[in-house]
Amino acid sequence: MSLSAIGLAIDIYSFSFTRDHIPSDAAIVLGAAVWNDKPSPVFEERIKHGVNLYNTKQVKFLIFTGGVGENDELAESVIAQRYAIQNGVNPKDIFCETTSKITLENLQGAKVIIQQQGFDRILIVSDPLHMRRSLLMARDLGINAYSSPTPTTRYRGLQSQSEFLSREVFFYGLYFMERPFRSQL
Repeated sequence: MSLSAIGLAIDIYSFSFTRDHIPSDAAIVLGAAVWNDKPSPVFEERIKHGVNLYNTKQVKFLIFTGGVGENDELAESVIAQRYAIQNGVNPKDIFCETTSKITLENLQGAKVIIQQQGFDRILIVSDPLHMRRSLLMARDLGINAYSSPTPTTRYRGLQSQSEFLSREVFFYGLYFMERPFRSQL
């Protein structure tokens, strides 16, 4: 592993502890896998955190993202919406982006909702190790975004955390290298 990759890994890991406790218009809850029309444990942690932000009045609205995965019938965001409603969120306070497959698409779809609704300050909800890249993408899109990682993660063991961190180093590096060539996100 090169020194730059090690430095990036340290940066991503360090950033995973950044929590911006700032009242916001909405939280974007980034999509993740669903299993048999139920959120995967990773996605459930994200949804729970978004619902908690809503219930504690840190955000007024929730924007769930994620399209229909392979072998699924419902979009990830629709599964999240159902879960949130079952846990006390007013359906009128939920927006769903239903076509995205990857983080950048999640954020692009959410940006359309943000613009339509006139939202300003946004919290990004995802796994702690995913926050650095997610926030960079959101800000590149012009979203006034702040970090709100899940307080818990399903990536607990050293092996699973190392694998997730390695994946994030790869995708962050790839995104960062592509940035100069993107005319418009």
